[in-house]
Amino acid sequence: MKIEANSVEDYLNQIPEERKSSFQRLFETIMHNLPQGFHVDLSYGMIGWSIPLNRYPAGYHCTPNTPLPFINLASQKNFIALYHMGIYADPDLLRWFVEEFPKHSALKLDMGKSCIRFKNPGDIPFDLIAELCQKITPKDWIKLYEKEFKKK
Repeated sequence: MKIEANSVEDYLNQIPEERKSSFQRLFETIMHNLPQGFHVDLSYGMIGWSIPLNRYPAGYHCTPNTPLPFINLASQKNFIALYHMGIYADPDLLRWFVEEFPKHSALKLDMGKSCIRFKNPGDIPFDLIAELCQKITPKDWIKLYEKEFKKK
């Protein structure tokens, strides 16, 4: 399921009714807990938080002249997806998240390299996601990104 939207508000309005409340709460959790300096907009067909070009002019190496992505949030066909590039780039952060998840959820963690999948919208560990969002500042993300991904 791909949501065709022209704005973040438009995307949020198109979330299926059965997951709208949880999706909105997850969106607000991210908005209220990310450190200042990230910008929210549509990105890659999802809601995305990135570092804008006026703060990081080099942009994203995979798609030149675009903001540096950090978190994306999507309503997929069978789940809500949270993509967190910090988890992908920082093994210590990944380890922390994997160890903390069972303390916040009775469900098994369903995740790929950077994607955390929530099949049941009622079982999202919002407090854990809030804490995850607070762990990396834009300055930290730029430093980590340049260390791990930027071609030399």
